[in-house]
Amino acid sequence: MEKHKHGERMKKERLARKIEFLENPHKRGDIPPDQLLSMIPVKQGNTFLDLGAGTGYLTIPAAKTSGGPVYALDVDPDMLEVIQSKAKKHNLMNVRTLNGRIDDIPLPGDSVDIAIASLVLHEIDPLSKSLQQIRQVLKPEGYFVCVELEKREEDNNHHPRIAAEDMEQEMVKEGFRVVKKLKPTDKVYILLAQK
Repeated sequence: MEKHKHGERMKKERLARKIEFLENPHKRGDIPPDQLLSMIPVKQGNTFLDLGAGTGYLTIPAAKTSGGPVYALDVDPDMLEVIQSKAKKHNLMNVRTLNGRIDDIPLPGDSVDIAIASLVLHEIDPLSKSLQQIRQVLKPEGYFVCVELEKREEDNNHHPRIAAEDMEQEMVKEGFRVVKKLKPTDKVYILLAQK
């Protein structure tokens, strides 16, 4: 019994550390969600997909902005519970959580107006399959927003990064049309693309 309590306490502590890390503004690239969403042509009722949603850092503001369905995709069921709790707290009925991976998105084709991948694609290998999946679920002319930390010479293997030029090449190769490139800080880039 004592061993079980210790295991549960350790799990809660790990979850708390993960939440703290994911919601740290410095980890997020210092771009507040509302600022990021203002850079996207959001229409009332748009369907969003937050890829690698984590704690709902973008899911919750997107749900408030769009009013349409907002899908939060993550591989970690604990993160999805955090998102559901936040949605309930904010009285948001349009948030839907999806347990899954970016390279196998459990949504039908042509069902999403805007997909956002914020600080997650650098962790995916191979990138091409995930980009194909994102393109598949987007509606024609749908938007894909990629937010990543810029690769620098001093980066080591412990913190994988993808340079903006390389990410753009990968996106174009998979059929996206990059319509806007933004560099809100010297550390962060945003690529806005259409299907």
